[in-house]
Amino acid sequence: MVKILANGNSKNEIWLDRKAVQHRPVYFGIKRIADIVLSILGLLGLSPLLLILIIMVKFDGSHGRVFYIQKRIGKNGKAFHMYKFRSMIPNADAYLAKLQQKNEIHGAMFKMKDDPRITRVGKFIRKYSLDELPQLLNVIGGSMSLVGPRPPLPSEVAKYSKYDAQRLYVVPGCTGLWQVTARNDTDFAGAVRLDLEYIQKSSLLFDLKILLGTVKVMIKPNAAY
Repeated sequence: MVKILANGNSKNEIWLDRKAVQHRPVYFGIKRIADIVLSILGLLGLSPLLLILIIMVKFDGSHGRVFYIQKRIGKNGKAFHMYKFRSMIPNADAYLAKLQQKNEIHGAMFKMKDDPRITRVGKFIRKYSLDELPQLLNVIGGSMSLVGPRPPLPSEVAKYSKYDAQRLYVVPGCTGLWQVTARNDTDFAGAVRLDLEYIQKSSLLFDLKILLGTVKVMIKPNAAY
């Protein structure tokens, strides 16, 4: 259990002890081994599905580009490149500024249910979180874990308060407490609290519970888009 610092805050915010969060060698050591083993098994077991997804994405508005590589921010503010199956039209990032006024989530995050940049296949793979599967490569490489807070964009981190930045105390994950509970049905503040709640309660058993919940969400999607 991670130590929580008293805050006396009327908002009931969660303030974490950074040293206590990061100094858990047994937990993080076992988690790292599990990440590598499960990711390799996942890539091997899902290889037929991955091949089908590659073909689907390649011929649906991506101009031959199957993978989308995006700069994200990981543990302790370190930048890395995250891999996804492309679900949007080419140059989608260039259109983001024009869509900011239609952002449906308050805070340092962008979400739009009917985002015009998303391709036909993109809508399908995002609904079932299949676009996230290439992130297993990030997990094997160590820039991500199977479970943890979602890695934010540099532009989002630039807007973070000291409180929000606590999300960066741990390695980001492919899935997390936010994804298997509220997903897009909460605002940014709610997402941050769920991430900090995860860090507060993190354990191997809790990680396993979230992974099983992720499988359930992929079969029966919640508010993903």
